[in-house]
Amino acid sequence: MNAINEILIYLLQMAIGIYLLAMLMRFILQLSLADFYNPISQFLVRATNPLVLPARRVLPARGRFDPASFVLAVILQLLGIVALLSLYGMPLPSISLMFAWAVIAVLGLLVKIYFFALLAMIILSWIAPGSSNPAIYLLYQITEPVAAPVRRLLPDMGGIDFSPILLFILINIVQIVLRNLAMGLGLHPALVMGL
Repeated sequence: MNAINEILIYLLQMAIGIYLLAMLMRFILQLSLADFYNPISQFLVRATNPLVLPARRVLPARGRFDPASFVLAVILQLLGIVALLSLYGMPLPSISLMFAWAVIAVLGLLVKIYFFALLAMIILSWIAPGSSNPAIYLLYQITEPVAAPVRRLLPDMGGIDFSPILLFILINIVQIVLRNLAMGLGLHPALVMGL
């Protein structure tokens, strides 16, 4: 592989990865019913509206679930896989296999987003408790719908919240399942866009 191809692959992965991350963040924000007027939410909505609004004509939102954002994320991942395979000079497998790869990759990225959001919330709870920063508030809105049910299952531990530990265990289990699915379907990690 020459330097030009390597640069093209890098730029393609960055461009699609960033937009894919924005698309999934929009999906998560609606799923969490996060504050639409938060400046970060507004940025994500404006950045993804050119694709989401036309897609919503076919796949309208259903309450918290926004199928248009999720399907667009899968399509972006699929297009990235096709482009990377072409740049690597590899033959394209069947569309159904590439679609399965794209779905697994998007689910993996979704799990990683929650992992890093939880990690950020834990760190911020130590260094900036009670902060009113829009990013911190948004992180809270994203993680709380996932953490609250787990927190209710655990006994009271005297003010110490062990729900993130249980959530990290669950996230790791999901990642193991997705990694084994990916390996079973022959998905190479270099073809996955995003984090």
